Amino acid sequence: MYKRAFISLVVLPFALFSITAFSQTAPQASSQVTPESCPALLDHRIQLLHKKEQVHLCSSYANKVILAVNTASQCGFTPQFAGLEKLYQQYKDQGFVVLGFPSNNFFQDRKGEAEIAKFCRINYGVTFPMFSKSSVWGWNANPFYKALAEQQGSAPHWNFFKYLIDRDGNVVDLYNSRVTPEDPALIKAIEKLL
Repeated sequence: MYKRAFISLVVLPFALFSITAFSQTAPQASSQVTPESCPALLDHRIQLLHKKEQVHLCSSYANKVILAVNTASQCGFTPQFAGLEKLYQQYKDQGFVVLGFPSNNFFQDRKGEAEIAKFCRINYGVTFPMFSKSSVWGWNANPFYKALAEQQGSAPHWNFFKYLIDRDGNVVDLYNSRVTPEDPALIKAIEKLL
């Protein structure tokens, strides 16, 4: 009996660590944002990938430099996940975040959100926020991507199209799929905004 109780005390904390270490939770609010100070681009609630929980982009990411990327897990550009994660880790403490938006607009993503989440975590160690699979262009684009297209005048042309957004919620540049996360011009632009 004592042996079983000891094992439970040792195994239970490890099991809880294992579950929480790999679960994506909603980010904490980046600062006190009032409705009046929320940039229109970020005033949207988007569901997290493979979760029921929604995130208010403004409450969570206002005053941050954002790289918004539409992703796909079965694309020639899919290895960019590794570079995006590296960028996120390198600059997140300076107020930078990568936001991933899985999309099947170009027919290169997995069907289920659980499968997408598992693929990103296991193959590329993705910890940056990923959102529910949705359309990123056309009449049924998610509201954030509709706002991006309106502000920038361009919807994504392919997977891993990148929008760089400043701390005030303005799109300052966009990068096509061939621009990798390691591209010196992209890194310089991010650093300039930080």
